[in-house]
Amino acid sequence: MITLLLIVLLSYLIGSIPTSIIVGKALRGIDIRQHGSGNAGGTNVFRVLGWKPGVFVMAFDVFKGFAATFWVARIAIDPAPVGFEIVQLIAGCAVIFGHIWTIFAGFRGGKGVGTAAGMLLALYPVALLICAIVFALVLTATRIVSISSISAALTLPLVLTIFRFVLDQPTALPLYIFSFFASSLIIFTHRSNIKRLLQGTENKFGRKK
Repeated sequence: MITLLLIVLLSYLIGSIPTSIIVGKALRGIDIRQHGSGNAGGTNVFRVLGWKPGVFVMAFDVFKGFAATFWVARIAIDPAPVGFEIVQLIAGCAVIFGHIWTIFAGFRGGKGVGTAAGMLLALYPVALLICAIVFALVLTATRIVSISSISAALTLPLVLTIFRFVLDQPTALPLYIFSFFASSLIIFTHRSNIKRLLQGTENKFGRKK
């Protein structure tokens, strides 16, 4: 039980590293949440600070998700009460929660897309590749990151459903169930974007607010 608690704590703390806020303070002395879209994510850093800081933040957010799911989940102080796949999912959830509700910045973090991508990279790279392709295609067509992120999130459970029930590919049931939760969480964190989309006021990628 100590193992599982430690994994959850470390994963949450890794997710809580407020990359975009740190970069904003270091480069411009600003709180990135007070500029652009107001979100503490890589896209807003890209918009406000430029492509190099934006790429760094996005890459580090992906790394956070991967690190917690792939490495932290392997900590073994005592026998975990559940199987390793469940431990990985728990670590992944904790790191995503840390990113969205970071303890280091008043529980106001990013939307969890990059960190979730890092988690998926550790768990199911093929599914991540398909989701990334959908993201890129939608972004190319619309130039709206929120629509692209939501589309990629919706693609995940669809892809795993096809793999599991149509192509008869081995897909762990916990991961399959988690895909619906992850998709719903990403949509939830984009609720303000959805509101702006309905109002026709959502920013397009590459255009400063």
